[in-house]
Amino acid sequence: MKKLTSRIDKERLLLGIAAPVLAVVAALVVTALVIAATGKNPGPAFNDMVTYGFASDSQVYILNKATTYYLAGVSVAIGFRMNLFNIGVDGQYRLAAFFAAVLGGALTVPGWLAIPLILICAMATGALWAGIAGILKVTRGVSEVISTIMLNAIATAIIAYLLQPGKLAQLYQGGTVVATKPLPSASHFFSIDTGPAGVLDGFIFIAAAVGIAYWFVLGRTRFGFDLRTVGQSESAAAASGVSVKKMIATSMIISGAVAGLIGMPTLLNESYQYSTDFPTGIGFTGIAIALLGRNNPIGIALGALLWGYLERTTNHLEFQGYDKEILGVIQGVIVLCVVIAYEVVRRYGLKRQQQKVGAELAAQAAAPTKKQEVA
Repeated sequence: MKKLTSRIDKERLLLGIAAPVLAVVAALVVTALVIAATGKNPGPAFNDMVTYGFASDSQVYILNKATTYYLAGVSVAIGFRMNLFNIGVDGQYRLAAFFAAVLGGALTVPGWLAIPLILICAMATGALWAGIAGILKVTRGVSEVISTIMLNAIATAIIAYLLQPGKLAQLYQGGTVVATKPLPSASHFFSIDTGPAGVLDGFIFIAAAVGIAYWFVLGRTRFGFDLRTVGQSESAAAASGVSVKKMIATSMIISGAVAGLIGMPTLLNESYQYSTDFPTGIGFTGIAIALLGRNNPIGIALGALLWGYLERTTNHLEFQGYDKEILGVIQGVIVLCVVIAYEVVRRYGLKRQQQKVGAELAAQAAAPTKKQEVA
């Protein structure tokens, strides 16, 4: 036991705990001030959020939302680990979900074959769309931020053009909804009926598998080591024999493939078709969640759960007389507090480390002098 405790860097552990604690405290204080500025008492608001957020039906809702948000966070984090800003996740997942829905509606094969085909189609579409940005970066030096923003706009235009009656969509609900052909019941992904609390999407297990794969590949394989090395220093990676351009293109493709899965919980567990009211903006939510989770699979999971919790509870606050815009304010405050808190703690830790090194060097320099005095 003593050997184990001696190996643990207590100061580093405290710094690791201090960052999230500081972020949470700062976020609570700022949020309370924002609510108070609207003329409301923050105390009852926080109490309502806790009570409503931990209700059984809220827990199922949060887990379902967190499933989608987690996949978005992992997709963005893959790019972040390579020092790439894949801001095109939103367009990649929407285009992937659209073509996967079209394929799923046209398939007449058994569900055990249809579901894998739908998933492969979604991942391939997302990978292809992200791969365009990766190729442009390594061949023409085009910033992935600019190319993915443009690809988002192009994806939106493609979906708008094809999602029309007579093309790849039809009119439903008395001509008020435009959507792709519904998936056959055999192609529906399994779900878990929790009784009065609601239905839990079975895709949560796929999201967990993606998180495990992300942790294993990046942390336990040579490919992951090379990827992280390129993200930290391209020149050092190139000097060690790693193909920087190949790693950039590959990481964008993998990020896009994971992005293709983001819309699958909605498609396979909820809507069973792609329509004009299919969720949008989740890719940008994934950026915030990846930042919250510090690109760590467990951290991203906690960030996704927090995002789902805030969405559930703050939407309920609107019915209690609070301003509906409070959700966006709270989310923005939390992201800012987390980023600032981690940066403050990082700089403090670096300063402490420099002080330790300086003290050790000074001690070593003083040691020979003491020996000479003794002699």
